[in-house]
Amino acid sequence: MPGPCPRTPEPVPGRCGYLEVPENRARPGGRTIRLAVAIVPAVSGKRSADPVVFMAGGPGGDAFGDMPFVIGAGVNQDRDLIVMTQRGTLYAQPNLACPEIDRFYAQAVGLRYDAPSTGRRLVRATGQCRERLAGEGVDLSAYNTTENAADFADLRKALGIHRWNVYGYSYGTDLGLTYLRRHPQGVRSVAIDSVVPPQIVSLPWTWDSAREGIGTVFAACAAQPACGSRYPNLSRTLTQQVRRLEAHPLTVMAPPPAGGAPVRVVLDGGALVNLLVANAVPAVDVPAALDELAHGNPERFARARAAGATPVIGEFAHGLTQSVACSEWVPGYSRADLLAAGRRAFPGWPDSVLAQAPQLPFEHDVCRVWNVPDRTPVQRVTTVSDVPALVLSGTFDAKTGARWGAYAARTLSRSTTVLIPGIGHWVVPQSPCAASVLTSFLTRPTAPDTRCVAGLTPKPFTIVPALEKS
Repeated sequence: MPGPCPRTPEPVPGRCGYLEVPENRARPGGRTIRLAVAIVPAVSGKRSADPVVFMAGGPGGDAFGDMPFVIGAGVNQDRDLIVMTQRGTLYAQPNLACPEIDRFYAQAVGLRYDAPSTGRRLVRATGQCRERLAGEGVDLSAYNTTENAADFADLRKALGIHRWNVYGYSYGTDLGLTYLRRHPQGVRSVAIDSVVPPQIVSLPWTWDSAREGIGTVFAACAAQPACGSRYPNLSRTLTQQVRRLEAHPLTVMAPPPAGGAPVRVVLDGGALVNLLVANAVPAVDVPAALDELAHGNPERFARARAAGATPVIGEFAHGLTQSVACSEWVPGYSRADLLAAGRRAFPGWPDSVLAQAPQLPFEHDVCRVWNVPDRTPVQRVTTVSDVPALVLSGTFDAKTGARWGAYAARTLSRSTTVLIPGIGHWVVPQSPCAASVLTSFLTRPTAPDTRCVAGLTPKPFTIVPALEKS
């Protein structure tokens, strides 16, 4: 249905409308929901008939907010770009935003990351959001990847598109692979960037990805003579700092990177680890930041932590995050399984740090109050396909470790796997080479031009003179 474009910070460079779909397809005759859709025209005059449909990350991310990055990478060079808000996200009706959780995170920068009291605050905020959404009549069990994939299948039919190409990153790869498995009709090609394999994603899995991404950053520093000699034994330094901060957290005042008055932040071991996993300190600065921290200067990490004090309230759909995570990622693995995975990944780290999944703290407790059914039997399934696929991973990705791209590609018989050195999560907007590979893939899905990858190396790391201490 045509309609006005949402009022986004940057105007949508195309035409818009909305798709109306059932909230829960298992309940015929139930209520419907609306998903905002934008069609951005191809840049070149030689427009191909098969467009690209974009699947955003999260779950809960703002697809329209990602649009400038996707357009900036040239994804719509020769093809129209179709962007749809996933169910429950910003510009969809209903929007499963949780201002209660946003406000918790704003306060959490001044709390110990993994203290039980912090967990209780998060659970309380989550419960308040759930109660409000349920009171508005939202069927939280319907906000899952199966329904999400069916929405995109309905969109292709509604637009009368014979064939299209799918590009997704992060959770969008989980969704994209699910979509390919359940709705293969009309899919010309699939590109997945920073891969979350549906059959493997779980809380313990996050520790494997953290170990790989952080370890690769350290290995890259060791391979650069200036960095390796200036910052030796980074793994040992990190372990020492995680242990030290967990035993004796630092409380400092730090200005948020975006500006504003300094805020009170607490750096404990869990906060340090999660800043690394989130790439909150750029990878090129991580060795210097760790060395400075070890010598009494926590400024880089403190400023990165302070960024969390000013979230955009209501922008991120935490309701979709929890409905997906609690039904598809958490079931089947105990707290003991999570702790064991953490100990395997980072032996010698405190259990209080390892008991919380990176980026998903206190998730077992959160899921107890979110209370949605276990969907793992239908979702934790391998996608097997001969549709041409491009699998992109960044070696510095500590959220979705690079090796999981190759893992997913094993059952995609016509896939090309590309590893981009020195890049973290969501590769294409950060790497002109990856963007050109994607453009080439869209032109020739079975034979993309990957020659630019051969000459890539990580950027030089930041070197701070040893005597320069604050």
